[in-house]
Amino acid sequence: MQDCAVRRPSVLVARAVFPEAVQRLRAHFDVEANEADEDWSADELMRRLQGKAGVLLTGTQRIDDALLRACPTLRIAANMTVGHNNFDIAAMDAHGVVGTNTPDVLTETTADFGFALLLAAARRVTESEHYLRVGGWTRWSYDLFAGAEVHGTTLGILGMGRIGQAIARRGAHGFGMRVFYHNRSRLDAAIEADCRATWVDKDTLLRESDHVVLVLPYTPQNHHIIGAAELARMKPTAVLVNLARGGIVDDAALAQALRDRRIAAAGLDVFEGEPAVHPGLLEVPNVVLTPHIASATLRTRRAMVDLAVDNLIAYLTEGRALTPVNHPRQPRP
Repeated sequence: MQDCAVRRPSVLVARAVFPEAVQRLRAHFDVEANEADEDWSADELMRRLQGKAGVLLTGTQRIDDALLRACPTLRIAANMTVGHNNFDIAAMDAHGVVGTNTPDVLTETTADFGFALLLAAARRVTESEHYLRVGGWTRWSYDLFAGAEVHGTTLGILGMGRIGQAIARRGAHGFGMRVFYHNRSRLDAAIEADCRATWVDKDTLLRESDHVVLVLPYTPQNHHIIGAAELARMKPTAVLVNLARGGIVDDAALAQALRDRRIAAAGLDVFEGEPAVHPGLLEVPNVVLTPHIASATLRTRRAMVDLAVDNLIAYLTEGRALTPVNHPRQPRP
């Protein structure tokens, strides 16, 4: 019995998560958990992964060639996020390591938050609350914090995956909006009909939309896909929302566009180099800023962690990943 216990696979939980999720892992594996929720350096993560077969990640810890060479026992890296740009997929394929993510479980919650950001930015909620809190509100006036209309306007969505489609449905069915979208490939006609969405080229979307929501993955090709030139194509009354990934927007260019009122407002949940925020964005009033919390409801965060745990258990006990993002030809034994 002691021998069997020693031979159980070992896994690492790289950030603090719900204690019951760690207990589920302990039923199957030897577990080292970062209960103090320390931000480990790449070298420290590498050290902690020695002898580990699996790791549960929050999407900010990098899995790359250097780490995989130094950690020859690692077989699976399970993100508790839908994004996986912390994975060097080519390196993971070459080393036979599987990566997993958490699609579907956070779609509706994230879409809700996208609309929360859109409404807050368009209707100047943050600006007006700050004004009230410092005692600025002494009388009513007809144009006091008059913002942009949302209902019945044109919504443009860059990136039409699960979350983009959920946002489109909210806009079309809930707010009577005309919905444009741009994607690398056009959706099936049935999905377009369900979302009441029309495919257009990127320039048309930027030029004609009253509100632009970014829900596309970060890739080298999408780096700064919204920069000064793209912001200049948008309406001066437009609102930009980014709840996808930092680096998709040139934050310096956006701060300048907001300062110059080249667009009316923005709502941002993600930032280039987060948790650092470009100082220019902190200086302009017409932006709503939140700390990467689009999926932050207790039910959704539990579902995200549970799916990451399910992936670790299924792969390390049965050899099958539930939601893999890659399929190495020769997985590590």
